[in-house]
This record gives sequence, structure tokens and C-alpha cells, in this order.
Amino acid sequence: MSIWWSLHLRREAASVPLARRLLLGTMETAGVDPDISYDLSVALSEACANAVEHGGGSDHGESAGAYQVTAYLDGERCRIEVADSGPGFPSGPSVRQTPRVRFRPAHTEAEHGRGLGLIQELADHVHIGNKPGSGGAVVSFDKILKWKKDSPLVAV
Repeated sequence: MSIWWSLHLRREAASVPLARRLLLGTMETAGVDPDISYDLSVALSEACANAVEHGGGSDHGESAGAYQVTAYLDGERCRIEVADSGPGFPSGPSVRQTPRVRFRPAHTEAEHGRGLGLIQELADHVHIGNKPGSGGAVVSFDKILKWKKDSPLVAV
């Protein structure tokens, strides 16, 4: 069985726990192992927080104040994508559109700068890049799922 959902959210801090709770509720209902659910919910929170903080467009149109979250639970894998309408990631050697980009760790005193590295540690595959043409960043990641015993949505 497959489950997918998509949210169009305002770039407001209150949207981050909303997306996280929806993901956790979906995974609990599906019977996903709580440790896997937790890892993915933390990664989603980090991606959403980045979209809220950095994802504003240069215009004042409707998309400038919004970002989109899409989640797919399909068979043995969960894939999550967070896309915004901001300036995107800078091009250059530190950020490329590759599955395993390594970011420089933040200074120990820094309050920001750990999100993308944390996503990479919590997920199995990560893709970080820019949307072609219209601008904006896209962070997508996936993780192989483990299931609780007697999960209702596991294919038999």
C-alpha cells in the first residue's frame, strides 16, 4: 500500500510542528517503527525550518510566503521533499546536486547551521539542490522503513 500527501504551508514557524505531527500521525497509523518515524520527523523539521528561514522569494507574490512539503510512504521506503521559492542554494564547490554532499559543521557556539548535516545523518539518501528555472531550494530525502509487528499497512 502507498500513502502520500502534500502540504502548501506559509513560511511561519508554526507550520513546522504541523508538518511534523502530520508525518508522525501518518507513520503511526501505518505501523512504522517509532525510531524510524522519529528520525524522519526530525529531518522533516530541519528541512521545514530551513524553508521558513531562507525560503522567501524576492517578489511579494503568493509563493514568496509559502513552501511545499510532500511525503510518500511506498512499500519499504519513505520519501520526503521540501521545496521553497527562495534564492536557492549558492552554486559552487560546497553545495552540489549530489546524493551525498558534506557540509562544513557549524562552530560549536553557533545557533544555526546544523540542519542539512543532521538530515544527512538521519536519512539514507539525500538530494539537495535548486529548482530549475523558477528558483528556490529543494531538499529531498528518503529512508528505508521498518515496521512494528502486526502493522496494518504492511503488504502480506
